[in-house]
Amino acid sequence: MSRRDQILATAAELFAARGFHGVSVADLGAACGISGPALYKHFPSKRAVLAEMLVAISEELLQVGAERAEAAAGPRRALAALVDWHVDFALRHRALIIVQDRDWEALPQEARERVRALQREYVDLWAAQLRLDDPALDLPTARAMAHAAFGLINSTPRSGRLPDDAMRGLLSRMALGSLGVS
Repeated sequence: MSRRDQILATAAELFAARGFHGVSVADLGAACGISGPALYKHFPSKRAVLAEMLVAISEELLQVGAERAEAAAGPRRALAALVDWHVDFALRHRALIIVQDRDWEALPQEARERVRALQREYVDLWAAQLRLDDPALDLPTARAMAHAAFGLINSTPRSGRLPDDAMRGLLSRMALGSLGVS
């Protein structure tokens, strides 16, 4: 793991535990084994850390989701692949979900717009597969269904009372059921 990646991973954990405003540059540097000022060799500011963190996860969700949907044989399998991907992501990145939910307002405007654009594309990726599976669905309904599935899956940081394997199965079954895919 590069120092930059280490900083991003450590910042996600610290921000999730204490909030963006509850973590100083000195705290972040110390947790990474460097001085606070040394952090500026890698990022121009603490907000830049937050921005890269949240933009990068949105890019990853969209890129891998698109790859999985494209590789699937039909819309139902694409939806299953998307659910599997999103559940896996949520279980591995609980801290990032917390940070995005809680510290959204600390995100610089340009990064916020980029994340929102990527999120819209990700929703539309799911909505397209839902509409291919059920051509009677209109776009607003398909988008709402995708958002509902995300809400279920992204509840993981607050609802994960089971071991990850059991949680993975439960979330996958529930998300697929909410999308009308069994």
